[in-house]
Amino acid sequence: MRIKRGITKRQRHNKVLNAVKGHLGARRRHYRYAKEAVTKAGINAYIGRKQKKRAMRSLWITRINIAARNAGLKYSDMMHGLDLAGININRKMLAQLAVEDIDAFNSYVEIAKKHLVNVQ
Repeated sequence: MRIKRGITKRQRHNKVLNAVKGHLGARRRHYRYAKEAVTKAGINAYIGRKQKKRAMRSLWITRINIAARNAGLKYSDMMHGLDLAGININRKMLAQLAVEDIDAFNSYVEIAKKHLVNVQ
């Protein structure tokens, strides 16, 4: 007995065509090109989620470096000093302190300076 796929096929096609709303031209109208667009968009979304993490870490490091240099210390020296002090605070929290609470950030800078002096 032959299996007809009218409804199933139409539902599958509509799912893809609904996913490409906002695209232009044939990518929106034709299933073949719409399927390519959905696949490519999924790949780019996956890549973008990884790139966003990299970009945010880079932003945090930049913010920490600016605030640390204003307090008289380089970023690398500050992170090394905090490591020597045994303080495990992540870059996201340090960057947030650098932006919102500079006094608390400066206390971390002083701790880092104190432990760097002991090493040198």
